Amino acid sequence: MTGSRSPQEDYERAGFDGHLTPGTSPALLLVDPARAYVDPDCPLYAGVEQAADTMRLLLADARRAGIPVIVTRVLLRADGSDGGLFLRKVPALRVFAEDSPFSAFIDGLAPAPDELTVTKQSPSAFYDTALAAHLTANGIDTLLIGGLSTSGCVRATALDAMQHGFVPVVVEEAVGDRDPDVHAANLFDIRHKIGEVWPLRRVQEYLATPLG
Repeated sequence: MTGSRSPQEDYERAGFDGHLTPGTSPALLLVDPARAYVDPDCPLYAGVEQAADTMRLLLADARRAGIPVIVTRVLLRADGSDGGLFLRKVPALRVFAEDSPFSAFIDGLAPAPDELTVTKQSPSAFYDTALAAHLTANGIDTLLIGGLSTSGCVRATALDAMQHGFVPVVVEEAVGDRDPDVHAANLFDIRHKIGEVWPLRRVQEYLATPLG
């Protein structure tokens, strides 16, 4: 930061002030709403119950609006043999083994039978999955993103969404992280370098507007 300017002012002065306009064909993407993050008995417990509550509201809004819903999950073989470098770097990811109760969806955030589940073994929902092809085939141009955690899989997914040509809109109250400062810093970076960060209220207004 230069002089007395705030980080916001400094970034905007440097040219990090662009905006992406959401399109008329959105989908909701919930990233890894796993029990691991809200169960105090799990090593990955992150105290993000409030974000989970907002995700439930967002999911209900998306279903009322009739837009596609996609929910991702990390799921590893019981022996961790498909975890790759991600598991080696973060051994705690073993809680997402296929036989672990912590890999289950948070109550109220499981996809419906007619909604897409994307299973992944890496941070981004796009890496080594058919997500981009699915979105393209269904004419999706915008992703409303909630999920866990802000600094990890949410950020990686938002970045890849932008790089694949889908406007990422991260729903501010529907994402969470174990540290509020890390959470805020990553939302700041997403807002200035990757996509849009909107409050739930603004997303609800967007969904209530005729999109066609």
